Amino acid sequence: MSLIRRPRLPGVSDPLSGLLAALDLTDTGARTAEDIFTGPSLFMPTGRVFGGQVLAQSLVAAMRTVPEDRAVHSVHGYFLRPGDVELPITFSVDRIHDGRSFSARRTQAYQRGTPILSMIASFQTEDEGLEHQVPMPQGMPDPESLPSAADALRGFDHPIARFWATQRAFDIRHLDAPIYATADPERRPMQAVWMRTIGAMPDEPNLHRAALAYATDYAILEPIMRQHGVAWGAAGLKVASLDHAMWWHRFARVDEWLLYVQESPTATGGAGWRPDGSSAGTGRSSQASRRRAWCGSPIRATTTGADPGYRSDPRARAGALSRGA
Repeated sequence: MSLIRRPRLPGVSDPLSGLLAALDLTDTGARTAEDIFTGPSLFMPTGRVFGGQVLAQSLVAAMRTVPEDRAVHSVHGYFLRPGDVELPITFSVDRIHDGRSFSARRTQAYQRGTPILSMIASFQTEDEGLEHQVPMPQGMPDPESLPSAADALRGFDHPIARFWATQRAFDIRHLDAPIYATADPERRPMQAVWMRTIGAMPDEPNLHRAALAYATDYAILEPIMRQHGVAWGAAGLKVASLDHAMWWHRFARVDEWLLYVQESPTATGGAGWRPDGSSAGTGRSSQASRRRAWCGSPIRATTTGADPGYRSDPRARAGALSRGA
């Protein structure tokens, strides 16, 4: 793997400012049958655009074309090619449908005139209706009692370790031991992490929704890695993003602690349920790694109230997603 070095975006002083700058897309004023926006690529030491970044930017582009009273409730995106962090990204938005309550948008992200991501997002007005959610897991440790990535990676002298420790816009804290360098000996296809931005966010709700999409790309492959005894530091490990689906259930601020509960029900090379009862796929997502495992990973994202800790807001289910990483 080749690593590159590049300074932050001009005028950006910290990783969160960089994320906000990346989400502040430029309306080019160009119009065909679609709306055209452009945005920068954030630095990654691998030289490839972070999937959560291009997904969040594509969502912001779609949001710019939707009435303010319609909030995103789902996205389904496909990563078509790796993005280059040295190049800006162009976003084209097709206003597919505007109904009485729902709007649909298709966003294509391009570099060098070639699509790197294709996404459809659905928006709806806020309406009353039936409502329920699964309970938030109980007995979760206080996030402030857990080590940060900087704590967990202290002493690792490697460009990616330094980047994860100090250059991420989100503070990620694993409830179980992180698998940065050492595999999980318990071999279980699940984990939970607390996460929030490293600083205060503006009060614009759509920024919080887009930033949540960005953050869901963090640690998404780790349930599969835990099950199979793989750590991020494993020799020859390479992963590729394939697709990402996400649902927003309720508004949540990303500068307050969110509990991100992850589970991978299956990882195999087939698709569908076989006659022997074994699962070979999931209807929500698929993932791939260079170890040739196809992996479905439905994810639950749950938030507490304004304070971290164990107090659970019964309306606090923030979203759900499945993701290919």
